[in-house]
Amino acid sequence: MAIMGRLAGKIAFISGTGAGIGRAAAQVFAAEGATVFGCDLDADAAAETVELVEKAGGVMRSLAPVDLSTEEGAREWIDAGIEALGGIDILYNNASALRNGPFATMPAEDWYFTIKNELDIPYFCTQAAWPHLIARGGGAVLNVASVAAVRGAPFMPMVPHGAAKGGVLAMSKHLCAAGAPHHIRVNTIAPGMTRTAATAPFLDDPDGPKAQLEARIPVGRVGEPEDIARAAAFLCSDEAAFVNGANLMVDGGDSAMAG
Repeated sequence: MAIMGRLAGKIAFISGTGAGIGRAAAQVFAAEGATVFGCDLDADAAAETVELVEKAGGVMRSLAPVDLSTEEGAREWIDAGIEALGGIDILYNNASALRNGPFATMPAEDWYFTIKNELDIPYFCTQAAWPHLIARGGGAVLNVASVAAVRGAPFMPMVPHGAAKGGVLAMSKHLCAAGAPHHIRVNTIAPGMTRTAATAPFLDDPDGPKAQLEARIPVGRVGEPEDIARAAAFLCSDEAAFVNGANLMVDGGDSAMAG
């Protein structure tokens, strides 16, 4: 692994590193010189990511399984990382889970599940990490929004997801204000449709809306995990020292077509 140095010397906590964007982020951040502390609900998948990072020459540790949707689980992860690595410079709140479906028949439990896993997780993890970031003299928090927070799609009913990610956008702006006296930057990244193990069945369905989706994206394709991870690494680096309270759309131009 060639250490490019954008994140050299940084300790980066990344949630949900067992697969998809989280795994890609662990690999990219480590390649940029960060020491990574990850986590996941799936212990085997989390361990596989650690192995991939270390085989490539990076440094990573992980805690799994852990449920970040509770205050106790979030504090368990943050405390374990602080004990293992001695501090935190970057918190990338990548982990989430969601349930979508037609609004008119959406069970209340699916609404609560999505809010719990897409809004509570970044809230509790950031709250647990906050005093450690202050003690460090500052740092960077990156939350994950979504193109669904800024536009709807008739062929993809995502009311709970869009609402939760809209909440993440608002929360992040207030955290930007709260972090200013402590030199803590807080930004959001908003991925468009990205190919992961979770989205592959949807994207590979011959009767699904993939063609409609790609037709509205100016670059003509959906995203790959590395597309998101590389943008995240920039936002968490010192190169983005003047980027604060921002939301970076990484969606191939999809949101620009919303009007």
